[in-house]
Amino acid sequence: MFFPLNNKVLITFLAAVLAFAPTTLLAAPAILVLGDSLSAAYGLDTDDGWVTLLSKRLARDGYDYEVINASVSGETTRGGLTRLPREIERHKPAIAIIELGANDGLRGLSLADMRRNLATIIEKLQASGAPIVLVGMRLPPNYGAAYTEQFAQIYSDLAKRYDLNLVPFLLEGVANHRQLFQVDGLHPVATTQPTLFNNVWQVLVPLLKADR
Repeated sequence: MFFPLNNKVLITFLAAVLAFAPTTLLAAPAILVLGDSLSAAYGLDTDDGWVTLLSKRLARDGYDYEVINASVSGETTRGGLTRLPREIERHKPAIAIIELGANDGLRGLSLADMRRNLATIIEKLQASGAPIVLVGMRLPPNYGAAYTEQFAQIYSDLAKRYDLNLVPFLLEGVANHRQLFQVDGLHPVATTQPTLFNNVWQVLVPLLKADR
């Protein structure tokens, strides 16, 4: 049996529907950046960081994504893994960028643990349906050839194992120029951020075209 609604009830009902509709219908898919200080713009104005440059480039080129920067200065792969379930639940990323491991290496932590943590992060993101860009890092030579080579190999091994888009080295074009770093010698200055952005962008673009 049909019961007609009076105008007041109908208006209230429509207002309630429209209040929820923009969030449901217009929310842009998320690109989740799970990183450390190199992605958190440590020592810089946030607007100068490569992640903000990514957000601006996406908007300029007409890609409808929201960039979620879930990067924390000092983060290790273990810390990223601990935070990941919450980030997946909150943002349901359409694409994920993993930029972790540098702090594991700089602290001389177990490379076996680092590999295992990154593998678990990748598996959880893939289970959520998010394509992944894995961002590789390298260590200074003073950590010894064996350790630095094993460290770098983790990224290429995982990229091959899980069929990921790999940025071989985030600091490519920057690392060998001491003047391009802040006084701590670890974090690039603002003028280098477009280079970092480009290193990621050229690997990310194929995923954007596929998901556009």
